[in-house]
Amino acid sequence: MSAATAEATAPARRETAADEGRIGPRANLRHIGALARRNMLQIKQDPESMFDAVLMPVVFTLLFVYVFGGAVSGKGNQHAYVNYVIPGLMAMMGMNIAMAVGTGINDDFKKGVMDRFRTMPIARSSVLIAKIVVEVGRMMIATAILLGMGFALGLTIKTDVLHLLASIALSMVFGASLMWIFILLGLTMNTAQSVQGVAMLVLMPLQFGSSIFAKPSTMPGWLEGFTKVNPLSNLADAARALINGGAVAHSVWVTLAWSAGITLVTAPLAVARFRRKT
Repeated sequence: MSAATAEATAPARRETAADEGRIGPRANLRHIGALARRNMLQIKQDPESMFDAVLMPVVFTLLFVYVFGGAVSGKGNQHAYVNYVIPGLMAMMGMNIAMAVGTGINDDFKKGVMDRFRTMPIARSSVLIAKIVVEVGRMMIATAILLGMGFALGLTIKTDVLHLLASIALSMVFGASLMWIFILLGLTMNTAQSVQGVAMLVLMPLQFGSSIFAKPSTMPGWLEGFTKVNPLSNLADAARALINGGAVAHSVWVTLAWSAGITLVTAPLAVARFRRKT
């Protein structure tokens, strides 16, 4: 780049940064709404992108209930396993849906979509928040289908509807916090495939080394210790207690603490990384 070109572009960059600094909360909300609508229109034009949210709950519910159900609850008692595994799968759904945010944002950079956003007078954070808003909507759809499958297989709510809604809300909050991790991965890795590969290396130990599918008391001591500090275990235990009854406060507060901590650490890093790339 020549010195003349650099001098010409530098004021433009400073002006863009200054404009972003002057964007108020109301304008920021409008930008988030417009960008969220843009993302939803993309889904409308590409319905196949909803396959994971629609089919994954069905496949996972049938697979885990009829594969693990007999081993955990005894052969022929798979239906007794439903009330244990469905709340756990609510935690798993959020993590798997969150992974799509990282691959999606990486793909947007490859397609040049972010180049267009760079020329617009919008807050950089609004692009990322809009993606999270839409993915939370996809997560709600996946959770609704998961619960529908659970009810079809014999899931019973032993508390009340408010506790059920609280378990759903808790899953949404934790899932939204995880999205910042995957956004940061998507902004850091070179390809969507590498994002997916690294994400799976993180997802598999967290999912299977937790209380989602089996009680930690049946595991080796070293693995049982890991499950106790695994945030997915806390979320699964909280959702299980909210649906089946039992002590709720500790697991709920630990899950909320994890959600707040993950967001406070990774959200600023993701926004800073996004600003550098754009």
